[in-house]
Amino acid sequence: MANAHASPVLKHHFEDLGQQHACERLGMWMFLATEILFFGGLFAAYTIYRMLYPHEFEIASSFMDRKIATVNTVFLITSSLTMTLAIRCAKLGDRAGLIRNLILTVALGTAFMVMKGFEYAHEFHENLAPGKLFRAEYAKATESVAKLSPAAAAEYFKADAASAHPAHAHWAAELALKNKAGADEVVDSGKVQMFLCFYFVMTGIHGIHIIVGLGCILWLVYEAATGGIPPENYSTVEVVSLYWHLVDAIWLFLMPLLYLAGAGMGH
Repeated sequence: MANAHASPVLKHHFEDLGQQHACERLGMWMFLATEILFFGGLFAAYTIYRMLYPHEFEIASSFMDRKIATVNTVFLITSSLTMTLAIRCAKLGDRAGLIRNLILTVALGTAFMVMKGFEYAHEFHENLAPGKLFRAEYAKATESVAKLSPAAAAEYFKADAASAHPAHAHWAAELALKNKAGADEVVDSGKVQMFLCFYFVMTGIHGIHIIVGLGCILWLVYEAATGGIPPENYSTVEVVSLYWHLVDAIWLFLMPLLYLAGAGMGH
C-alpha cells in the first residue's frame, strides 16, 4: 500500500527519499567515472607525447594566451563556489537564493565560453592552428627569414621584442628564426602542430562539457522557478553540481598542461 504521506517528489520505485537520493548520487558517480576514463586517456596520450617531444611542446605552449586562461580559471573556480551555495539554498528551501546562485553559475560559465571564443578567434586569426593554416603561415615566415644570414637571424632572435625584427613577435617568425639561427636545437614544426592538435581537441571537448553543464543548470533554474525543487529534493541540484565540479576540475588539469608548460620561456 502506498504511503499517503509520501513526498510528491518521491519516485514510485523507491521506498523513501533517502534511497532515492543515494541512487541519484550513485548514478551520477558512475557516469562521472566514465568521464574520468575518457579524459584520462587524453591526458595519458598528451603526457606520452610531452615526454617524447618536450622541446616542441614547451615552445608551442609558450604561444598560448596565459592571461585569458588565468581569467577563465578564476571564472570556473568561482562558479564552483556559487554552485555549492545553490545546494545550500536548496536544502534550506531558499528559492530566491537558489535561483540567484544558479544564474550566477550560468553567467560565470558563459563568461568562460565567451573568453574561450575570443581566444580561439585570435589563434585562427594568427593561423595558429594545425593543418593548412599552420603550414602556410610557417612557410611564409621561413621564406621571409631565409634571406638573413644565420648570424643576423641569431641577432634578431636574441634582441628584445621591442627592438627586434617586426615579425619577431609572431609565432611563425619565431620558429623560423630559431631554426635559422640554430638556437638550442631545431624545432620540428610537425611536432608543434601535434601539440596544437591536443590543445584544440582537449579544450574543445571540455568546452562541449561546459555547454552541456550550462544547459543542465538552466533546467534547474526552470525547475526552481516553477517549484520543482522543494527542500526534500535538493539532491537534484547536488547531482548536477557533481558534474559541474568535475568539469571545473578537468580545467584545473588542462590549464597547467597546455598553458604553463612553456611559461618559463618568457614568450
